[in-house]
Amino acid sequence: MSEDKPSSEYQVLARKYRPATFEDLIGQDAMVRTLKNAFESDRIAHAFVMTGVRGVGKTTTARIIAKGMNCIGPDGKGGPTIKPCGVCENCKSIGEGRHVDVMEMDAASRTGVGDIREIIDAVRYRAASARYKIYIIDEVHMLSTNAFNALLKTLEEPPEHVKFIFATTEIRKIPVTVLSRCQRFDLRRIEPEVMMAHLRKIADLEKAEIAEDALALITRAAEGSVRDALSLLDQAIAHGAGETTAEQVRAMLGLADRSRVLDLFDLVMRGDAAGALQELSSQYAEGADPMAVLRDLAEITHWVSVVKLSPEAADDPTVAPDERDRGKAAAEDLPMRSLARMWQMLLKALEEVAHAPNSMMAAEMAIIRMTHVADLPSPEDLIRKLQNEPLPAPPTGGGQRSAPSANGSSGGAAGSHVAHASVPTGAGRPTTGGGATMAAQAIPAADHALARFADFPDVVELIRARRDLKLLVEVEHSLRLVSYTPGRIEFQPTDDAPADLPSRLAARLQTWTGVRWGVTVVSDGGEATIAEQRAEERDDLHARVADHPLVSAALLAFPGAEIREVRRVEDMLSDDEMLTELPEMDDDWDPFEDD
Repeated sequence: MSEDKPSSEYQVLARKYRPATFEDLIGQDAMVRTLKNAFESDRIAHAFVMTGVRGVGKTTTARIIAKGMNCIGPDGKGGPTIKPCGVCENCKSIGEGRHVDVMEMDAASRTGVGDIREIIDAVRYRAASARYKIYIIDEVHMLSTNAFNALLKTLEEPPEHVKFIFATTEIRKIPVTVLSRCQRFDLRRIEPEVMMAHLRKIADLEKAEIAEDALALITRAAEGSVRDALSLLDQAIAHGAGETTAEQVRAMLGLADRSRVLDLFDLVMRGDAAGALQELSSQYAEGADPMAVLRDLAEITHWVSVVKLSPEAADDPTVAPDERDRGKAAAEDLPMRSLARMWQMLLKALEEVAHAPNSMMAAEMAIIRMTHVADLPSPEDLIRKLQNEPLPAPPTGGGQRSAPSANGSSGGAAGSHVAHASVPTGAGRPTTGGGATMAAQAIPAADHALARFADFPDVVELIRARRDLKLLVEVEHSLRLVSYTPGRIEFQPTDDAPADLPSRLAARLQTWTGVRWGVTVVSDGGEATIAEQRAEERDDLHARVADHPLVSAALLAFPGAEIREVRRVEDMLSDDEMLTELPEMDDDWDPFEDD
């Protein structure tokens, strides 16, 4: 009586329908084909490594390989085969996990060198009753570094009667020295169509009535794992106690009604805050978890985005026909910009809900934010709207400036400016060239050398061309020019100017031009520094741009907006040319080296 008791005990579906042959293994056709050819041509490797996500058949495949290599057939005369008979003593004992020559080891609990040493000591002895002695090491990535190192030599040149089969979910944690000694197989996630057909087959064998949309929910929740899907199917059959419906599976999994989540998605994308909050509250009252609702919203956002780019993605067997139609309609109506923004906000909302003291309040605030930005116009639509609306009256009084700009244009030319343009560096600086004639009369050779430096901005451009960044910054920020003639500079230093600025400036100019320069320091009379002139010009330019009717309308449409930078069209078009005009310097040139 006691011998019949084990057979009457219930066995979970994941174990009851565990594949016993490669024909029973689903979704791994590439691996099965490779192993079949290897067995038929007698090219069986001495070590295999199976990798993949949970529940796709790594350990099961290892056991099938072990049975195939040790199967002797019903008559006891068979050899290695891709189709183990399942009736010989070796097949039975391996399937039941009790074969003395097929050792399964859990590397998560036996991680040390001592455990590997036991294997190394045992491999020298031949198999007791089977053709091969096979070691199946599950979660092999859990082995310590020393354990891996201890196994290398045996793994590279094992005895002819020894085979190793590793299984892991973290292939990246296995040393490459181990991977290079193994034949690797990557087990794929099971496709939804294959999974649903497999679940339907098992449900029929169990004489369980379960709706097709309920199987779709289970398939989606399993995420490609057969073991997870069978465990959920086992639970769903018990939960249904008869015919299992999608509503019962949804309640079992704690999922919100997908059609109602689509309703919430539509309300959010339409910007209906009140309706979206009411729908969320209704789902919450019926037992939906706010985190699950937001997670479903994120899933729908991702799905609609993929359908928009690849319409054939809508033909997912796990999606109901009405949901598929609604997804296609949403993909046609919604711009990708709105979907991408929705995705980013949902990621942030999921993080907030996970850490909030009240998840429902955090979810409601997230819904409010998403509905608020859902109907915001795109930049193109906003510009088009501003251009079509009547322009506001120009400001009176001092609003319109008529002072000439840096390039000689009047204040009314602000319309020619676009965002992100820089102001020319040489504008607004006084130039005096009377000393050039005297220098030409006194030193004819020097006149030719200084002819290119008629104005002080030409000197600044020379420093910039020579790429002496330290001197350039000091000249632009610490030098208040008093007078300038080619070959002579007189300036008033700022309070924070370096004491050696005059001597270094004169020495560098003499080195670059071949002419002695006189640099004089005075205590007063200097104009604004180049940096101060730029700041003044920038402020003036920003003020004139802000007075432009179109810019004024944009600033009114976006309270709190400000003008950060203005660039002229001609400057933007000539940026590349300016970059190529810099002369090439020697590789060993040092801008801070004193000559």
